[in-house]
Amino acid sequence: MVANRLRLMVVTEVPKLASAAEYFFKMGVEGKRFRPTVLLLMATAMNISILEPSLRGPGDALTKELRARQQRIAEITEMIHVASLLHDDVLDDADTRRGIGSLNFVMGNKLAVLAGDFLLSRACVALASLKNTEVVSLLAKVVEHLVTGETMQMTTTCEQRCSMEYYMQKTYYKTASLISNSCKAIALLGGQTAEVAMLAYEYGKNLGLAYQLIDDVLDFTGTSASLGKGSLSDIRHGIITAPILFAMEEFPQLREVVDRGFDDPANVDLALDYLGKSRGIQRARELAKKHANIAAEAIDSLPESNDEDVRKSRRALLDLTERVITRTK
Repeated sequence: MVANRLRLMVVTEVPKLASAAEYFFKMGVEGKRFRPTVLLLMATAMNISILEPSLRGPGDALTKELRARQQRIAEITEMIHVASLLHDDVLDDADTRRGIGSLNFVMGNKLAVLAGDFLLSRACVALASLKNTEVVSLLAKVVEHLVTGETMQMTTTCEQRCSMEYYMQKTYYKTASLISNSCKAIALLGGQTAEVAMLAYEYGKNLGLAYQLIDDVLDFTGTSASLGKGSLSDIRHGIITAPILFAMEEFPQLREVVDRGFDDPANVDLALDYLGKSRGIQRARELAKKHANIAAEAIDSLPESNDEDVRKSRRALLDLTERVITRTK
């Protein structure tokens, strides 16, 4: 349902823009749909039972309307996410994404940037239609965070590149802000208390951080086919992630290699050598596990419910905290 709605939302009269905008919404290249899945589960986990049409009582029109509004958050979130991918690929000069040629590679940078802008504008229109200023404010803040995180990554000083705190802040802005604030938006639309909305936010934030930490591990351990991007792409772009930061704590001499940069393949090999000798990969996985556990605790802290749909969705959200750290792609 969400996938079909997304395809409808990117329809436009200009053929070239239409084919660019729907590039990653077409059947077969839709990605994992991780964010919409989390958000739809969160909507049900927040005590909203969805009954079959034949079972609906007088109060259920309200439930249906609320569900439609929460689904819109899932659609808006996926749109913002894909827009950020299109822009990121231009900035990174990437030539593949999700196992196919990236949009900038196929249609050029200008169209890729415009397609990303177009998706953001459509997301804004959908967001405005919800007529909830707090939710609009939350998701507008997310777009600001995406830009801030990307800029932080591009403009680091030597000191910042080697700081775990800076890395985690950047990771929150680039990856976790979208899912955490969207989870919070789902709760707010459902009329939940500030406390419950905060639990939804904590779940999204920590799931997002765990997700990115594993991504950073897979950049070293995964194969390019399963990752859909070249392995070691971060370090080749000069981006220092958690495994290297942890390795640097064990081997301070790795800092000199990092400061020299990775334009020289010999430096990449040297860094990988230190990483292999260190517990960098293991510690990054442990940190991901820690955040996944905090996310699970947030779900366990939600007000109790006997509704089977609610419980099923909560179990699925807990299951996701496990899947995020055991995934191989």
